[in-house]
Amino acid sequence: MGNSVYKKIEVTGTSDEGLEDAIRSAVVKAGESLHNLRWFEVSEIRGSIAEGDVKEWQVTVKIGFRLD
Repeated sequence: MGNSVYKKIEVTGTSDEGLEDAIRSAVVKAGESLHNLRWFEVSEIRGSIAEGDVKEWQVTVKIGFRLD
């Protein structure tokens, strides 16, 4: 069995539902064009405010995947 090599990309998912939904959105979308996804790391959390309340969550994640 050989050694594996991995690459990380950075994407931002958004959601008006919450943090987990924003993370899931980013991971699922990345999985549509990449394969062998292995992990994610949250690197930034931010959001937008409207009328004094949270309007949208924005979560930037680094996603690691194994290269073929």
